[in-house]
Amino acid sequence: MGSMEFESHNWIWDGVYYYPHLFGGLMLTAAVLGLSTSYFSGIGVHCLPFYWPDLGIFHKKKYGKKPVRVYMDGCFDLMHYGHANALRQAKTLGDVLVVGVVSDEEIIANKGPPVLSMEERLVLVKGLKWVDEVIANAPYEITEQFMDRLFNEHKIDYIIHGDDPCLLPDGSDAYALAKKVGRYKQIKRTEGVSSTDIVGRILASMRDAEVGNNLSNATAPEQLHSMDAAQAEERRSSKAQVSHFLPTSRRIVQFSNGKGPGPNARVVYIDGAFDLFHAGHVEILKSARKLGDFLLVGIHTDQTVSEHRGIHHPIMHLHERSLSVLACRYVDEVIIGAPWEVTKDMITTFNISLVVHGSIAENNPLLKDVADPYSAPKSMGIFRMLESPKSITTTSVAKRIIANLEAYKIDYGKLPGSVC
Repeated sequence: MGSMEFESHNWIWDGVYYYPHLFGGLMLTAAVLGLSTSYFSGIGVHCLPFYWPDLGIFHKKKYGKKPVRVYMDGCFDLMHYGHANALRQAKTLGDVLVVGVVSDEEIIANKGPPVLSMEERLVLVKGLKWVDEVIANAPYEITEQFMDRLFNEHKIDYIIHGDDPCLLPDGSDAYALAKKVGRYKQIKRTEGVSSTDIVGRILASMRDAEVGNNLSNATAPEQLHSMDAAQAEERRSSKAQVSHFLPTSRRIVQFSNGKGPGPNARVVYIDGAFDLFHAGHVEILKSARKLGDFLLVGIHTDQTVSEHRGIHHPIMHLHERSLSVLACRYVDEVIIGAPWEVTKDMITTFNISLVVHGSIAENNPLLKDVADPYSAPKSMGIFRMLESPKSITTTSVAKRIIANLEAYKIDYGKLPGSVC
């Protein structure tokens, strides 16, 4: 039986429960009338129940399943598509997903200083399409006091975590109490991505950037361009061995809204690398979405990003970056491998009404006389520059991680990026 279907005769008990005085009065009246049915030309009291439902007095509640509320927490620092997929899986186990974002103090005590502030981490979590409610400054451990708060105040039915262990400094399980009371459910960890892996890529990226700076100081510009192309290709080949992510059509469908724009929809287009997806990306996408009915996002290829930002970019691969953008609640669809130039043909093909770009963007300062990729929409009068709500960039996030390496003691296994 469906969750909103009526059950036979339950409307009677609903009436008793919600309207005891009215129901009692009706029963008493029915009993009195039953003593003298001549007033109703033989219509007996046994017929009355068939008419009561039409009165509408017992229709306050339709019988169905109570919405299942599930809770999942994490540090959500250095957010990646693995975090998004974990929350997507958690949402499938219930109707309402409540997410706890662990406090800075708890992260410092258990893992080391976070890379992103609480405000930035909240923006990232709230920006995910599967998240319904957020609890800020959640504890790292599910204590008895916090578990009572989850069950009583937030009406949580189950606490969710991945199948990877989450241990406290003393070696005990952070979710032991939830398991003990039978209110714990487990999801599968997303393979092919980890905070350790990403930090390793960032370190390699910073080394590439340092090499590039040294080359720029000692090499003629025309030689540097050819060397950049060769080194970028070599780096892409080597980085393919670092990443273990294997994109599938099923995963893309899981992250996608699966809906195209309506016939008269105002389609807004924004493009970029969207590398190391951060709070600044979420905010600019939110601003862009407000300008239309459908937000289409172009994700540049790895080669395009390397050419325009330097050989040390991108840190995340094209499909990894595409999934991170697709997970954002403000995004309707993405173009995986969008061209650098927004042409008139492209505008016509996708029925784009407005092309926007953020005021904060990273570019390779060594590139000179690069053609304007937005010349076509500008000539058509459909281009608009958006003031970026946050100054955070991929490079600034990477620099924070480098600055914190001493605090982490290069123990990547304790990085606060994990969903733990």
